[in-house]
Amino acid sequence: MKIASYNVNGIRAAINKGFLEWLQQADPDVICLQEIKANKEQLDLDMFAEAGYAYNYWYSAQKKGYSGVAILSKKEPDHVEYGTGIEYMDFEGRNLRADFNGVSIMSLYLPSGTNIDRLEHKLQYMADFQTYINDLKKERPNLVILGDYNICHQAIDIHDPVRNKNVSGFLPVEREWIGNFMDSGFIDSFRHFNTEPDQYSWWSYRANARANNKGWRLDYGMVSTPLQDKLKRAVILSEAKHSDHCPIVVELEV
Repeated sequence: MKIASYNVNGIRAAINKGFLEWLQQADPDVICLQEIKANKEQLDLDMFAEAGYAYNYWYSAQKKGYSGVAILSKKEPDHVEYGTGIEYMDFEGRNLRADFNGVSIMSLYLPSGTNIDRLEHKLQYMADFQTYINDLKKERPNLVILGDYNICHQAIDIHDPVRNKNVSGFLPVEREWIGNFMDSGFIDSFRHFNTEPDQYSWWSYRANARANNKGWRLDYGMVSTPLQDKLKRAVILSEAKHSDHCPIVVELEV
């Protein structure tokens, strides 16, 4: 099972940059999208079906043109869960889960901490999300949570760890949280296979950051420990350029 994840920074903009052609070439069984910035009523859903993804599910923010997640699949899932039931999370359209034959796949868009109010919001979200997942794992132990976590875990995951140590996305409290999240029963699938530096999934649009590979690894495929023996491959597809992020892929033998 090949699962991709991509913060598209606006699905309509990404489509205009060749996203659907790329999707057919990459050919994942399932792809999780974040920051779709659209309602499904604004999209021609036939395009996704023609690309091979007849089963597509959209969970948008209440605010127009903001946030939102989606899951596109070749096969019909057994069940789709929209949101978490936690109102302030669901208002921003940040969690969507599809269950396939015992494996649950979640598309996650964790908030960014762009100012002090949003940082407080992010920290609250992180704490509540951990509690939610602790409960969900009892019901759905084979869980893969893919998406934009808006956190770099280690110094190896960011281009300038010293200068960025007081910037949201690399704050000690955020790094501690994502470390604890892994310790609660999740594997950072990319680092399971790859310990090389300079492997990033997001680059600022400023200062030619992408061309100079001055990036951050914000996107993760977190795989619950019961699936560890099923892990086959995990990669970052940095050549794909439809967004300020690039896609990631996790492959499982299921």
